[in-house]
Order: sequence, then structure tokens, then C-alpha cells
Amino acid sequence: MPKINVLPKEVYSLIAAGEVVERPMSIVKEMIENSIDAGAKHITVEIKNGGTTYIRITDDGCGIAGEDVKKVFISHATSKISTGSDLDSIATLGFRGEAMASIAAVAKVELLTKAENEETGVRYEIAGGEELDFSDAGCPQGTTVVVRDIFFNVPARMKFLKKDVTEGNSVQGIVERIAISNPDISFRFIREGRQAMITAGNGDLKSTIYSVYGSELSETLVPVEYFYSGMRLTGYVSRPHQSRKSRAMQFFFINGRLVDSRLAKAALEQAYKNLIMVGRFPACVLNIEMDTKLVDVNVHPAKIEVRFVNEKPIFDLIYYGVKTAVEQQDTVKEGKLSDNSISSVYGNQIKTNSSKIDFFKKEEKPNQLKFSSASPKTWSLASPKAQLRRETSEEENIKKDIKEESVFDKPIEAKEKAEIKTEQIGIPVQNNAFSENTQPVTEEIDSSVIVDEKDDAPVFRVVGEAFRTYIIVEIENDLYYIDKHAAHERMNFEKLKAESNISSQLLLMPVAVKLSAEEYSVITDNIPLLSKCGFEVEDFGNLSVIVRETPSMLDGSDIKDLILEIAEKLLRHKTDIEPDKMDWIFHSTACRSAVKGGDYTSEKERELFVEKLLSMPDIRYCPHGRPVMIKISRYELEKQFGRIQ
Repeated sequence: MPKINVLPKEVYSLIAAGEVVERPMSIVKEMIENSIDAGAKHITVEIKNGGTTYIRITDDGCGIAGEDVKKVFISHATSKISTGSDLDSIATLGFRGEAMASIAAVAKVELLTKAENEETGVRYEIAGGEELDFSDAGCPQGTTVVVRDIFFNVPARMKFLKKDVTEGNSVQGIVERIAISNPDISFRFIREGRQAMITAGNGDLKSTIYSVYGSELSETLVPVEYFYSGMRLTGYVSRPHQSRKSRAMQFFFINGRLVDSRLAKAALEQAYKNLIMVGRFPACVLNIEMDTKLVDVNVHPAKIEVRFVNEKPIFDLIYYGVKTAVEQQDTVKEGKLSDNSISSVYGNQIKTNSSKIDFFKKEEKPNQLKFSSASPKTWSLASPKAQLRRETSEEENIKKDIKEESVFDKPIEAKEKAEIKTEQIGIPVQNNAFSENTQPVTEEIDSSVIVDEKDDAPVFRVVGEAFRTYIIVEIENDLYYIDKHAAHERMNFEKLKAESNISSQLLLMPVAVKLSAEEYSVITDNIPLLSKCGFEVEDFGNLSVIVRETPSMLDGSDIKDLILEIAEKLLRHKTDIEPDKMDWIFHSTACRSAVKGGDYTSEKERELFVEKLLSMPDIRYCPHGRPVMIKISRYELEKQFGRIQ
């Protein structure tokens, strides 16, 4: 039988240190949290070689009394708690009293501190758990901690450290995250002798985010402030059309403590459901202020995981807070024209942002802009019906060559203007009506493109349609490019979700659909759900189903493909939540029933469609998350033509 040994102090200290000190980033996090708990208003972090050989953290907090300095490095010695009941309501970032002892066990530590009411400060050195020096020192109020050569006495741990650049990036990441969780504290980060970050400490979260992450993130954000069940949610979230490829920019804080919470991430992404594309993620900086008794932070050695007494109020707080902010403050996506997007012509090429496009190819497409090699002042527009040519010195030729009447000659005027309740999409919202002078249009209208109800819409003028896909609309000093398929798809989706009893149509000929074993199983299991969504589907046996009815907005074509698509979505997005399943079915139905890009729509259809769309300011994204319209301001356009500087 093996003998049980009592481990010596130097061994169990190394074991305890392994739970707290994983890498330089862990050390920086623990010491910054101590500085914040000490009431510091200015914190400076400096590292060298990624923090593996040198870390210095200076603050102007309350300092440490000389008689307590040695206690700092004793395991489980802390000023944050004193009894077991204190663990039920932890209000400080640190509380276990083991961080500094763990750091001193695997590194060389020098501490310089002075308390407010003491005349002189104290200098204390400890390495590998062994005291080296304790003496008086002159220093300002606050604390400075220098950590050198981490894992100098544990070579096995040192070899698992990554490259200096990688470790330095991890340190910078944690400093940045703590900085945005404490906008009232000024942080300064020095990396390899260069200042990498500084924040003002003025309490303005937006300016702190700008200082840390720049305009790339800060300009995409809308503010959040929401109260629910005695809790408060504050911070910023990104606009749906400015989502990101990963969750790297999702930061959650509980009472100022950085946490990693699956619950919070799920609530955030649920709030963006049907607003962003699959595989894209919103960015956020969100802080939850709540009763400390309702959250347990004593779960993980790194104190980054938390548990809640009741998760549902937390989920609802984030979900409704974020959803409300996005719906009220999001705007139409703005298109930016680069300075080089319309540029000078040199010979037979035009310069653009990404490449040089050669327009002299053997195969020329209709409506393609091409340039003459004779002079950079000559341009022509090839068209299947007519060709427009222009010489800058021959203005008379322009009048002769232009045979088609300009759309701008017949604007849609308004009889009256009236504001409506919301301007959520950034469009000046006014009532739209046809002028008495407007000529009636007698074209036959495709009713599938038009929605019955008519609400107030802003004054607009349909300029035309590009590529039979994008309707171009002028509103005051802005141009709006509307993706008619994406917009119509969203309108259909919202209509399906709003109907309690979805109207169905009986197919003249039932459609049999052959499925794989998995597809057959998921469709037959969800026949009652499909019925709620307007489909009458019957099990036909032999891995087949028969479709007898479909939602009335469908034209009856491509039923097989639609059922296969629904089966694939139900398989890929496995969930027991019925509304989620219905959403995926509505996605497919709305997409199939919407007008397609490339389909012909008459002038009158476009006018009525735009009028209905602009009267529904909540429609800004298709169910897949793509924007339904993009705004380009007159300023941006005139800047490209050199009318303004």
C-alpha cells in the first residue's frame, strides 16, 4: 500500500499557483483587479517580451499598510471577505486571497507601496515564495508591482508558454477588456517600450471603446439601456448589417466583472434572430448590474465563469434590452463610395479600389461602360437598343443621341406631408400621395408583389430599376437602392408570422416528394407543425410524402424543392422550440413566394411596392440577415464627381 505524504510548502504552493497563473495574461488580470478594488483611478501596465520576463503594474489606489505587506503573499489572506457568508454577496473583483501568493511562488516579485496616512512607503521583494528584502522606501500613494521571469523555478511550465508576440497579444486583450468594463478609470498600456493604448477615464463608455478598438468597432454600435426585474443592462451592441465573422467582439460584464457566459451569448444572438446572416455574429459591450446575492462568481479559479440563481430573468433582460435598442436605433445601411471608385481614365483602363478592369474584351455585355483609347475624354455606353456617345467639346451631339426620355422628367409629387411615429430606418417619414398632375398608369399589376394594407410613407420618387433587381428611389437628398427580392421576402415572412391561421390553397395535382431516410423522418415527425404553416402533407410510405395544400402566397411550382429545403433546415437546425421550427419553414416559404431578382416589374408595381415598404420602417433586413436597402447620400455622389471637395 502506498504511503500518504504531506506535501511540503514549496510543492503545494506550485500546485496552487498552477490553478491561478497559467500565463502572463493571468498575472496581469489578477493584479489589475487588485488595483481596481483598491479604488485606483489611473492604472499603468507595462510588459516586455510578452510579459514572460517583465510585468509592471502601477496604480494610485489606497495602497497597502506597511504591517500588511507580508500578508499579501500568504495564501488565502485577503481584505475582501472575512466570513463564509460574505461569499454569498461578493462585490469585489478579487476575494480568494491566493493570487499574489501564487504569483510569488513561480516568479520574482517586487512590491512598492504607500498607504494614504503613512509617511513612507515599503519595498518588498519575494522570489519563488522566499522573502528577499523588506525595507522603507520613498514613493507616492498607491502600489507598484513588478513581476520578473515567471516560471523561473518551474521549467516544465515555461516550455508551454507561446511566442512572446502571442503572449503579448493575450495580455493586451485582457487589458483592453478590463478597460472597457471600467470607463471611469484611465488605463495606459506600454508594450515593448511603446504605448499601445490609453483611455481617458472620463466615464464615457463610447469614447473608451473608441480609444481601445478604434472607429471600426465604435461606429457600428448603438446604445443599450434597459431595466428589468430589478436589474439594469447598459452598454452598446452592433447594428445588424455590421455583424462580424466571429464572437471575438462580444464582451459581457456582471457588476463590472468580465465573464464568459453561454447564457448571455445565447440571449444576445436570439435578439438578432432573422436580422443577421447565418454564420455572422453581433458585437457587444454589455454590463449587467444586479444584486450580488443572485450570482455566484466562486465557480472557477479564473473567476470568469458565473452561475445565476435564476437564468430566465437574465436571458430576458439581455434579449429584450438588445432587441429594443436595435429596433429603435438601427438605420438603413449606408453605401460608401471610395475616392477611387469613379476615377480617371488612363489609356484603355480604369482604376478601382481592388483591381484594374480591362474593358477591351472580345465579348461585350449590354449596358457596359467602355472607354475609347483615342482620348481619355471620350466615353460611350453600349446598349442593345441605342448607343450614347459624348465628346466634351460637342454638347450638341448629346441632344441628338439621347432618344429616351429621362425618368427625372416625371417626379411623384406630394399633396401633403405628415410625420408618423417612427423614423427607425433613418428616412424622413412623411405621407406620400400622387399629384393631381401625375398621369395615371394603366399597366397591369402583379398582385403578388403588392401588400394589401397602406400606411403612411415618406415622399419619394422612383428613379428606375437596375439589373431588374434593385429599385432606385430618391428621398430628399439621398438615393436608396432597394433589393426587391430581399424586401418582398421579409414582407412575406412578417405576414406569415403575423397570421394566426395561414390561408392555404388546394393543389390541382398533389405533389409526391421522395425523401432520404433522415428527411422522411423529420418531415413526418413535423406534419402537425407543417399544417400550422399552411402545408397539408401526408405520409405516402416508402420514404415519400404527398403535398396537397400549400400557403396561398406560393404559386404552386417547385413544391418538391421547397419540401426538400424545409427538411434540410429542420435537420440542420435541430431544436425542440416550435416557434424556431416555424421560422425556418417561413424562411423557405417567404423566399419562394417573393419576386425574384431579374423578374420584370412595371413602373406602377415598383411605385406601390416602394410605398408599402417605406411605410414599414421595421423592415430593414431579409430573414437571412441581408439588408433590404442601402442609402447613398447626395454628398457622397457629388464628391465623386468633383462638385464638392
